[in-house]
Amino acid sequence: QVQLVESGGGLVQAGGSLRLSCVASSGTFSIYAMGWFRQAPGKEREFVAGINWKGSNTYYVDSVKGRFTISRDNAKRMVYLQMNSLKPEDTAVYYCARAIGGEWTMSGRIGDWGQGTQVTVSS
Repeated sequence: QVQLVESGGGLVQAGGSLRLSCVASSGTFSIYAMGWFRQAPGKEREFVAGINWKGSNTYYVDSVKGRFTISRDNAKRMVYLQMNSLKPEDTAVYYCARAIGGEWTMSGRIGDWGQGTQVTVSS
């Protein structure tokens, strides 16, 4: 198991930027694909972005393409989500997730979840 802790959430005005961070505080990090999900009140948790173990392959939900960037630093055991041009509809709790393999697949299983960090975008 890998323990994941997110940070960087907060309140920001529409059009602003935030960078979310996720640190693996226990276990092995660098061999796993990682991803970000989000969940708004009353809605299902949805996939936002994924990245393979090396950082060479990235994937995004259509609604954030061109605005969000996922990256990782295996030496620091960190994964990031840079969020630019934020919109009110981006408001949600954002969760860091660990896959069970080294490549991100939409049908793949999630091994571990972080506790979530709140992102609120005001208009």
